[in-house]
Amino acid sequence: MNKVYLVDVTNRDGVQTSRILLPKLAKTMLNLYLDEMGVYQSEIGFPTLKHEISYINANLELAKIGAIKRLRLEGWCRAIPADVTLTFRNCPDLKHVNLSMSTSDVMLRTKFMGKRSWDDILKGVCASIRLAREYGAVTIGVNAEDGSRTEPDRLIEYALAVREAGADRFRYSDTLGSDDPLTIFEKVRDLALATKYPVEMHCHNDLGMAVAVSLAGAQGAIEAGVDCFIDTTINGYGERAGNCDLVSTILALKFAHGFKEKLRLDENIDLTKAWKVARYASYAFNIPVPITQPGVGANAFAHESGIHADGTLKDWRTYELYDPEDVGRGEPERLETGRIITTGEYGGMRGFRHVYGKLGIEFHDDSDARNVFELVQYANLHTQKPLTDDELRLIARHPEIVRNILKVTPEEQKR
Repeated sequence: MNKVYLVDVTNRDGVQTSRILLPKLAKTMLNLYLDEMGVYQSEIGFPTLKHEISYINANLELAKIGAIKRLRLEGWCRAIPADVTLTFRNCPDLKHVNLSMSTSDVMLRTKFMGKRSWDDILKGVCASIRLAREYGAVTIGVNAEDGSRTEPDRLIEYALAVREAGADRFRYSDTLGSDDPLTIFEKVRDLALATKYPVEMHCHNDLGMAVAVSLAGAQGAIEAGVDCFIDTTINGYGERAGNCDLVSTILALKFAHGFKEKLRLDENIDLTKAWKVARYASYAFNIPVPITQPGVGANAFAHESGIHADGTLKDWRTYELYDPEDVGRGEPERLETGRIITTGEYGGMRGFRHVYGKLGIEFHDDSDARNVFELVQYANLHTQKPLTDDELRLIARHPEIVRNILKVTPEEQKR
């Protein structure tokens, strides 16, 4: 039976959302947490953007030394040969890429102002695929932006062309979030039957159906006999109304009556990391998790109605589909209410050593301590938030890699 794999795009699609920001250190932490969670791949950012280069190369170094173990780190760029060249010039160790090109008539007319024909699109994308392979790409995904508004026959032609050029899978993008579950099931099933090619679902939430549409598309792909990859973001963050939520997608694949029988989820996924990942993303983005968010919202396991409370107290299965422990919840949280010592941008050495001592981390000598202390100060300035314990651990374990992550100024990028 074919499988469903998860590709998290928080660090690419999530961060390009209007009016929200995510520091490079936080993007790195998300990659580390996604790796712990067993997610197949992370779309880590834009290798063609100067301010992303150091962060991407630093994360590739973390993967090289084994700090990121299984998670594939994928860069995103336009399916234009010049962008592909720039991507690998900036990040020569990158092994996984997604190449994106618009395919719908409306995009060709409005975005490209009629300057590119359909044949131009096909030739440019195929040339980009071959070039990426020459630069050493191990896997290549190709994106059909606005695929949901592209004529089905043309979409099949596009998928067959990129498969012939050597791409590993095809990304169906519901860029405007306009698809419905029944329609996308049929479209993706027909596409997969015609091409025998793995399909990646990339769906937006403009109609509140991103998770449902992604899963319906996945079912279409699986029934056609190919693997399916679902693009997600943590807490559903993304452009406009957001993207397909990571935790909701996993919950549906594990607990929805039909999906858990028909769709085989990548066995590496560890749902118990959901609470940790969602909470950190909320903290880093500075966006509260809605109380009704599946699995990780404050009310996901809350009961007040007399009938519901009575039934739940007798047996939680009465009014809960899954257990808090399934998503990593249930343990009491400790909140310091007494004396608190922190370390950061304006901290001192004694406070710094105290904080790290509580984490069980000691330093070889004063020089080693001062090197990490300086990075902690700059990391706090970089994130504009108190550093978490895991962030502090990362800085102490990999100071030189973190130093590169923090390089985001124009002057540093010119060197």
